[in-house]
Parts: sequence; C-alpha cells; structure tokens
Amino acid sequence: MSNRNIMIITGRTAVSLFFSMLLLPAAAQVKKEGTELKREVTLYNPYKPSLIEVRKKSYLPEIIDTVRIIPSFSYQVTSSPYSPVLAISPIKPASLLSDPLSRLYKGYIRIGLGNYTTPLAELSVANTRSKKGALGFNGRHYSSNGMLKLPDSPEKVPAGFMDNDASLFGKKFFNRSVLGLSLDYTGKTRYAYGYNSEDPQYIYVPGKKNIRTGYFDLGAKASFASLNLDSADFSYDFSVAYDYFRYTRYMTMNHAGLTGSMAKNFKGFYVGSGLAFDHYSLSDSIGMNPKFIFVASPFVRKSTAQWEFNLGLGLALEKNLTIETKAHLFPDLRFGFSIVSGYMRFFASLSGKIEDNNPGRVFDMNPYLKPDGSIFRVPNTKYPLIVTGGLKGNDGIGGNYVASVSYSAVKDMILFSNINYPDTLGTIERGNYFTVLADDAEMLNIHGELTGEISSRLSFRAGANFYRYTLSANAYAWNKPDWDGSLDFTYNLRNKIIAGVGFNALGKREVLIRQSSTGWSTLQPVVKELPAHLNLSLSTEYRYTKILSFWARLNNVSYNRYYEWAYYPSQMFNFMVGFSYSL
Repeated sequence: MSNRNIMIITGRTAVSLFFSMLLLPAAAQVKKEGTELKREVTLYNPYKPSLIEVRKKSYLPEIIDTVRIIPSFSYQVTSSPYSPVLAISPIKPASLLSDPLSRLYKGYIRIGLGNYTTPLAELSVANTRSKKGALGFNGRHYSSNGMLKLPDSPEKVPAGFMDNDASLFGKKFFNRSVLGLSLDYTGKTRYAYGYNSEDPQYIYVPGKKNIRTGYFDLGAKASFASLNLDSADFSYDFSVAYDYFRYTRYMTMNHAGLTGSMAKNFKGFYVGSGLAFDHYSLSDSIGMNPKFIFVASPFVRKSTAQWEFNLGLGLALEKNLTIETKAHLFPDLRFGFSIVSGYMRFFASLSGKIEDNNPGRVFDMNPYLKPDGSIFRVPNTKYPLIVTGGLKGNDGIGGNYVASVSYSAVKDMILFSNINYPDTLGTIERGNYFTVLADDAEMLNIHGELTGEISSRLSFRAGANFYRYTLSANAYAWNKPDWDGSLDFTYNLRNKIIAGVGFNALGKREVLIRQSSTGWSTLQPVVKELPAHLNLSLSTEYRYTKILSFWARLNNVSYNRYYEWAYYPSQMFNFMVGFSYSL
C-alpha cells in the first residue's frame, strides 16, 4: 500500500505564489548582475493540477429491531335462532323405463355357392315384436351335384345330395298361455354311388335314376302351452302332430303323435309327468301291421343352490315288429351337489330310455339301405340301464367344463353291413346298399368338454369321446369309431370380422362287407378297417353393415380321403362363399 501526500492550494496562497513568480526574473537579474550568473527556464506546458480518481465505499446501515409485538384480541359471538319458512310441494313420481330393446329385423336371406356345383339358399321371414302373436316362414335348400371317381373306376359316379326344409308357423298369445300351429315339409335325396369298383362284375356304371333314394315328409303340428311367471304355478305343454311320409311311390306311412308334460310345485317339491304317444300306419306294399310307442314318465324333483335330486320312472309300451305289445320299465334317478360353488359340481344318474327308430331317423343314420322296405323294419333301440357320473362347472377362463363316465346296457343297437350280390333278375345290383344288423351290446363312454376364452377376442371349444363296445353276436361295432374329438377356435374382432378354425378327428373303424357273386345264400363276410381321419375346416365372415355380411367356408381340408361308409368316399376339399342380408 503506497501513501501519497496531496497539497491543496487555497486562493490566497495562489496569489502569493503568482506574484513571487513574477518577481523571480528581477531577483535573478540582480543576482546576475552581481554574480554574473545567467539561467534560462523553458516552460512547455502550463501547470494543471489534478486529483487521482478514488472509488468511494458506501456502507448502508442495518437496523435490527429486538422488540417483539404479540397481538392480543378478543371477540364475542351473539347467536340468534333462525326459523325457516317450510313450504310443502308435491314430488313428481319417478318413471321406470325399460331397457332399450335392440332392433329386430323381419327376416334374412342367405345365399351361397361352392364347388361341386353346391348351392345354398335360406329365407326366414317373421313379424317383429308383438303382444298378440307371431307369424313367420323358414325355408332352406342345400344340394350338391358333385361327381366322384372311385378307385380303379374308369368313370365318375354321381355323389350329390339334396336337402329341402320349409316351415310356416304361427303363434297366438293369451294372458296365461300360447297357442301354436305349424305346417312343415322335409325332403331329402341321396345316391347309392359307393359300389365296389374292384369287383370285375361292376363293369356298368349305374345312372342317377337307378341309384336314387330319398323321401319327403309333409305334416302339421298344433301346440298349447302355459306362460307362467312363477315356477310354483301349474305348468303344461301339449302338442298333437300328423305327417305323411313317402319313401317311394308304393311305400308310404302315416304318423300321428301326441306329446305332453305337466308339473306343479307341491309342498316344496316339483311334481309332474311327461307322456308321448306315436302311432304309425304303413302302406299295404310294406306288409306290416300298424305300430306304436307310448311312454309315461312321472317324476318328483327338488333343488337348492347346494344340491338337487330327481326321483322318476319311465313306463314304455311298444308294438313294432311283433304282434304282441311289449312293456318296458326304466329308472330315472338323478342326484347332484356342489363341491365348490360355481366351479365344481358332482352329478350322477341312473336312467334308461327307448329310441324310436322311425324311417326318418333311420335315413339320417344311413340313407343307403337296400330299397326293399328295410327302412320300415328297423327295431327300436332300448337302453334298460344307463349309469352316469361326473363333474361340471365353471373352469375360470370364461367357460365351462364337463367330465363324465357312463355305462350303458343296450338292446337292439343298430349297426349296418354293406351287401353286394346279383339280384334275382340276373343283373348286377345297381348300387352298393346296406342291411341292418341289430345286436345287444354294452357300451362304456368317457366324455369331456371344455370351453373358454384365451383373450377378449379369441375363444375355443374342445370335446372328446372314448368308446368301448362289447357285443353279443358281432365282433365289432361296425362303422363306429373307437374315439372322436373336436377343437374349434373363434376370433371375433368387434363383431366386424369373425373367423374360425376347427379340427375334427375320428378314430379307426371296422366295417363289415357281405358280398357274393352268386346270390344272397352265399354271402361271405369280409372285415375291412378304415383308418383314423383328421379334418380341418376354416370359416370367416365380414359384417359390412348390420344388415349385410359376406362369408366363406372351407371344409374337408385333410391329408387323406374320408370314407363315411365302406366304398363311399367323401367329396374331399370343398368350399363355399356367399352373403347374408337382413330384411
């Protein structure tokens, strides 16, 4: 740090200094004259005094107040009662509105076309919601004109079919009952194309008219049933029906039927009975007496959230292929209880039944019976005893499951055998037909079903059956598989695109072929095994609008040809595309 001395010249001092400077030359001159000393002073710049710039430091004062002020106040509230004026006004009653109902369309049309010249047409028309009644019509046509080539056959054979169904129905609603009436028509046509092409005698390919078989059924039905809102009320449901069945020009049948059921809640038990009566009169060309079946089944039931039981009995009177009437008695006992509520429930039953093997049902089982009236001469199948037990419930993945085991004692189980032989006229049998083989059997069935949702859009359904047969007269249950199974997946994208894929499988089957080159009396049995078969099917539907959608189906996608019966190959891969339109 350096110290500087600053001299400040005041005004008086400056004047004195000025005059002193003026007198300096005179004094110097005097001194020169006396000493003869001469000096010169040269001034270049005038003198300018200045001060050095110095930064001034400024300090602001800080005031620290040490005095604390504590506020102190007091208040006083004076309350006074308030008496509001009460005004009573009526409240508008709440109105209960029903949930909005979705719109109903009066009907729909479905049109499709596939390979093998396979058309499909459906029409459904009905009135919309009405408190008075309902009136409508349903019609469906499905046929195929496909030609198939049999193994080692030089020509194709007609393997088509035709199904026609129509129903005109009406219902009248009353306060506590409903009256119904319908007119129904069913027609089916098949061709017995599956002859043995390996037989050297079959050098002639039969025409369609020669191997055509089928029937039509025209009838009417009237019903009268109760409409009960309370299950404790007396309930009933009765119907009468009549239909005319024609198999060929000379083979016809008239059928009259009556069915009914009655039940009522009595002292905590649900008591009732069912009944059914079917009478058949046949044309003279068949050469059979009229036949009938009468079944009555009284019961007593009770159920709670935890358990349920049914005590019943079935009484059947049958007159079929014999002159006398036969009586059959079947048990009807069922019991079940909940193990885990909603998720696991045990059920067991001890029951029996009789199956009416009328011509329409037999045709659906096998449409290729020998066209000599055999379709009218099939015995009814009786189940004197059926024992079943299993578990069912919610599987926790958005679906349900069923697992059961059943044992059945069967009398007159219907089996079929191929038959090939020259007829009495000496010409080759025109078509490969079948005959009925009825046999007593014991059947063990293990059954399982499972449904669920993999995601919100993808769901599935699976099922499987395993069979074991023990027969009295036959070595195998002809054409019945040892097992079967199915697995289906459905994908639903916002009800806009719906796609499905399905797998169906059948185990191996043994078939019986009775054939001879000389006639009926020399028929020789031949056992042939049909291998297991796996089949894939695909389907998709695009709903363009709520009333218009387009769809496509692919069936019988498999690695081998499926034989429904011996010598009867299926059409293999087939597809169909079409559209549906709501009216």
